[in-house]
Amino acid sequence: MQRSLYIDADKCTGCLQCEMACSYENEGVFNPAKSRIKVFTFHHEGRFVPYTCTQCDEAWCMAACPVDAITMNRQTGAMEVSEAVCVGCKVCTIACPFGTVNYNQDSGKVIKCDLCGGDPECAKACPTEAITYVDADATGFDKMRAWAAKTDNATAAN
Repeated sequence: MQRSLYIDADKCTGCLQCEMACSYENEGVFNPAKSRIKVFTFHHEGRFVPYTCTQCDEAWCMAACPVDAITMNRQTGAMEVSEAVCVGCKVCTIACPFGTVNYNQDSGKVIKCDLCGGDPECAKACPTEAITYVDADATGFDKMRAWAAKTDNATAAN
């Protein structure tokens, strides 16, 4: 069963625990700037939205890589960057329509979410469950439920 990160921005408090857990897991430091997940702050609205790689089925980053440094992990479904193969050209960063592939100044290579090998630290660290790791086929279920709750069934029945 494929799993994926499910993000419910309504539950995010902007605590940045996801960023801290990610940076520690991947870089060995508590530094949100080195995280593969980011929390975007909408200051005027007082809202926070976590975002990271969505592991696209048609991964433009993977298709754009001239040295085939990005490959799909068949077990997790994550598009992973091989640091040994990556030449740091940054073409994938341009190809990603969501801006979730980033250049790491320290290594001279690109970094992106790899789902922590199937056990994402961001989801484990999130105290409000704004980020969860769920069955990939169920990620739209809550949105469908919310839409169904808004629907006026009484009118439809008449």
